This record gives sequence, C-alpha cells and structure tokens, in this order.
Amino acid sequence: MAMQFYTSPEQIMRDRSEYARKNISRGRNVIALSCADGVLMVAENVSTALYKLYELYDRIGFAAVGKYIEFENLRTAGVRMADLRGYSYDRRDVTAVSLAKAYAQTLGAIFTEQTKPFEVELCVAGVGRRPEDDELYRLTFDGFINHEPGYLAMGGQAEQLVEVLEGNHDINAPVREAFALATRALAAGGENGTQRELNKDVLEVAMLERSKPARTFRRIQGAALEALMPEQEDESDESSESE
Repeated sequence: MAMQFYTSPEQIMRDRSEYARKNISRGRNVIALSCADGVLMVAENVSTALYKLYELYDRIGFAAVGKYIEFENLRTAGVRMADLRGYSYDRRDVTAVSLAKAYAQTLGAIFTEQTKPFEVELCVAGVGRRPEDDELYRLTFDGFINHEPGYLAMGGQAEQLVEVLEGNHDINAPVREAFALATRALAAGGENGTQRELNKDVLEVAMLERSKPARTFRRIQGAALEALMPEQEDESDESSESE
C-alpha cells in the first residue's frame, strides 16, 4: 500500500497561488483607464485572431491576461449572465459591479475546490455618464476584487506600468492623451525597466465611448488607430529630448 503524505491546507493554497502567479506573469500587459471620452483599453497582443478586449454588455467591457481558453470561457459565461439578467429584468440592472462579483465567486470557487486554479486576471469596466462615475474592477485568480478608480494594469509587468500611470493619469484628458499615456506605460514594461518600441501591429485597442446612448464598445483599428499612433510617437520623441 502506497504511503499517503500529508500536505497542510496552507501549503496547498500557497502552491496554487505560486502556480497561477508564475503563469500569469508571462502574459502580455493590458491597461484600462478612464478619460474624458470614455474608458480606453489597450493591450499588447500579437495575435490577429485571439482578442483580449471585449464587450460584455451595453456599457460594460472586459479585458483579460493569462490563459486564453480559460478567460474566453469566463467571458462567454459573463455575456450569457448579462443577457439573461437584462432580458429578465431591465438592461439598466446589468452593472459592472454585479458581473465582477459573479466572476469573483467563480474564480474563488475554482481556486479552492479544483486542483488547478485558473491562470487569469480579469478587468470588468463600466463607463459612466461622467469620468468620476466609471467603474474599473480587477479580479485576480483567487477571486479577489480590486476596485481601481481611474486606471489599472494587468500582466507580467503590471507594477512597472502602474508606476508610469500613477501621477500622469488625468480622467479629464481626451482619448488621444490617454492613449499616449497607455502606450508609454506599455513601452516601459521591458526587462529591467527598459523602454520598448511598440507599433500598431502589436496593439489591441478598444473603447467604451461615453457619449453613445446604448452599446458603447468600439474597437479602434486600422485608420482610427493609425490616427492615434503619430501623437504617441511624437510624445515619445519629446520625452527623449527632455531627458
């Protein structure tokens, strides 16, 4: 008969946390931030087929880092839940915080009950009528919710990105300035704090537009994205000159 080894619950939780953090840290970064025009989401993504930024409902967006198949399952479940609630009650009853809580329960249950935790971090973003009313929630693999007023970053270099956003973010800035700040932060996510060069081919950009009355999600691609990029390049040049 094989000998049964005892492992304490604390050690099991630590091992699961370490496993999830290690794999999430390999993920490319995502930023979400409020601005005058809405909630802007910018992700590093080299794939043209797999997205990290999505619409969940009329005024609610979704962003994720980590294992694609896992956050895609969570995304589709969130869309179904939002549709069911909106159909059963009223579309105004579907809120970012209610979806964030549902995700927290799911992630927490998976973390404690299953052998392997999900290797994901999620953002649920809701755009308000004013920038002060925007809601940004970051959910970790263990089901913990962080309410992040103004901006958030996820991925392997999240701490470095937050250092750039902190002190430079303005919720009343136009989308062009918000995009320039987001790309500057993403470029700072190189190894050992080195600056990287980013172009539109490695960026996935989407926005929850504040002025739209119903569905607010819009992908910024092609010519619209190119129109934003020169400003970002100009600001990088100015930044390097000032240094």
